[in-house]
Amino acid sequence: MEAIWNAAATIPPSLHLVHSIIPSRRTLVPRRIVCLGFKGQEMNIFEEPHSPSEREVEMNDSDIWKLFTDAQQNILYLNKQRLTAMEEVKKIQRENEMLLERVKQLEEGKQAGTHNGLTTPSSFCELLLRIDSMVVSGMVGTREASDLRKKVMDNRVIVHNAFYGIHHKTDMELLSELRQFSEKMIGKALHIVHICSEMEPIASFGTLASYVTGLSCALQRKGNLVEVILPKYASINLDTVQGLRKLETEFDSYFAGQWHKNRVWIGVINGIGLTLVEPLYYSTFFNRERLYGYADDFERFAYFSRASMDYLVKSGKQPDILHIHNWETAIVGPLFWDIFVHQGLHATRVLLSCHDLSMQCLEQPSKLELCGLDPHRLHRIDRLQDNDKAHLVNILKGGMVYSNKVIMMSSTDSRDRLIHSLSHGLEPTLGTHKEKLMVAPYGFDGEKWDPFKDNYLPRNYSAYNIEGKAVCKVALAHRLGLSQRSSILVGCISGFSDVTMDYLKASVQNGITKGAQFIFMEPKMPVTNFTLKAFQNDLRDVEIRFVHKYDEALAHLICAGSDIILCPSFHDPLSQIVLKAIKYGSAPISMKLTNDGFRQFTMNQYGGSSQNESVRQSEWHDYGSTMASQYILSTYGNMSLSQAFDEIRNDPLHWAWRIKDGMLKDLSWDAECFDIHWAAYTFVKNL
Repeated sequence: MEAIWNAAATIPPSLHLVHSIIPSRRTLVPRRIVCLGFKGQEMNIFEEPHSPSEREVEMNDSDIWKLFTDAQQNILYLNKQRLTAMEEVKKIQRENEMLLERVKQLEEGKQAGTHNGLTTPSSFCELLLRIDSMVVSGMVGTREASDLRKKVMDNRVIVHNAFYGIHHKTDMELLSELRQFSEKMIGKALHIVHICSEMEPIASFGTLASYVTGLSCALQRKGNLVEVILPKYASINLDTVQGLRKLETEFDSYFAGQWHKNRVWIGVINGIGLTLVEPLYYSTFFNRERLYGYADDFERFAYFSRASMDYLVKSGKQPDILHIHNWETAIVGPLFWDIFVHQGLHATRVLLSCHDLSMQCLEQPSKLELCGLDPHRLHRIDRLQDNDKAHLVNILKGGMVYSNKVIMMSSTDSRDRLIHSLSHGLEPTLGTHKEKLMVAPYGFDGEKWDPFKDNYLPRNYSAYNIEGKAVCKVALAHRLGLSQRSSILVGCISGFSDVTMDYLKASVQNGITKGAQFIFMEPKMPVTNFTLKAFQNDLRDVEIRFVHKYDEALAHLICAGSDIILCPSFHDPLSQIVLKAIKYGSAPISMKLTNDGFRQFTMNQYGGSSQNESVRQSEWHDYGSTMASQYILSTYGNMSLSQAFDEIRNDPLHWAWRIKDGMLKDLSWDAECFDIHWAAYTFVKNL
């Protein structure tokens, strides 16, 4: 209604004078005159007052008419302004209704998102406003601010995944994250096809499954197109594949001198395109209980590798990158360059990732003919011939020789250590192709494992507001029936080798004497040489709890509620429990033995010096270590369980700083692991 009052205020002054200038309507004033009426009754007679003369009015007819004309025009103007104001009011009302409806939709979406474990994007507008404040305060110039705004605007769909809890962060902290985000945003998307033997959650055996899924999701979040080709194992739970359907058309692939039919199934896993290859003639190859461990494993995966390449050509796909993994699909390297590069794939490049150098697959050279390769060309020392057993071919070596880049996965080992100490006979090959080699750390699902938005926790928290961790600690103790008197809670979701059992028992008993409590839970994929029940029989105490079956919700609560997480070693590619512990503000303590006996694993074997952390980091950098390994080993490499207890009690401020510093590190698949892979992809694409 403010618009109406504003319109009224614009009325010319002449309109306000009309009432005072124009003679008002005359009123009858009673004047009592007593007179005799009929039968002598009194009567009241009203007499009209005396009319003013023309001199009293002092205004001629023309002036009055002009005033009436002006008044009429002003009234019309006022009506026009009133109508305009009413239209504005109606427009505002419609906008309010639309806004209320949008708020309702967002609230419904938020409730649905919360129900499904998702978060509603809420950082977009706040990010833009914070960039404005950085400009005003002089932290960034207008040009950089414009670039940052454009990156945020162009990637608004993924902004809520990259930024959350920004109201807890200072402008300087947020600016650092914005700059990193801007650097990671790719200019041109790539088409990447994984040819592999595992993928979480449908075909999981070892580290490869979570790596393929985690890296693929990270790549797609940055705008790339990622597809995965897998064998159609009989053990796959097809219910977890979205939109699964069988293609009507079959395709041929070459094996053992003949062409054979294959059936193709397509679907989606976590937003990633999935292709399942099902052999018809060799139907028994993947119709088995296990993924690996059979005498004909080479034949099985050689068939799958060749069939995958034949399918790519048949489908007309021209990916930028063929990403192959371990020895199982390493044969794709020679197949690509000897057969397929001239079949429409001339712009494609090949990258091999290796998770275990001890698994290499040695075979008779004649078996290469099964998938169409020439043994005479490949059975050479600079190609597939094994370095130690010259009469055999080494399939993993062939993948390294015939790939444009090789990424070795390790969260703790440097490139030189992998080449010279952990190569398992491949040192000459790795040395020759050293320029190809890169080391990348493992990661974890940053969407699923984040204390700030973890739906499994009774209260969320972050490095900027860590009070919720104390609530989680109380909830964990209460759930497992532990007393509240202990100030230190130690969790463990890992299996240990039998060799370390005596030391582990001694460490636990020593911790109990210091007032600590312990929780042991079976890992998601139990280790065969460690049984929790046998360990429980040797350690019976009111301050220890054993959980004999993996529980996903409890695993999150243990990471959140524990002060310390015990690990067999820092090399934990299977569950990434070390990385998750750091993210949840729990110190990972390794129980690995050294050659000196039962003592804590130290950094000395990595060329480090416990007295000089900066020297250690410099040496690790020179030897090609990742930033993740440098942080983990420098922060916790020399810390024993007893030392952790002492620091918690005697130097709580430093302990709190250590914990918060770790929580601020991004160790997910989207961080350093993605950066290294993206650098490798873009390098080979530009060859």
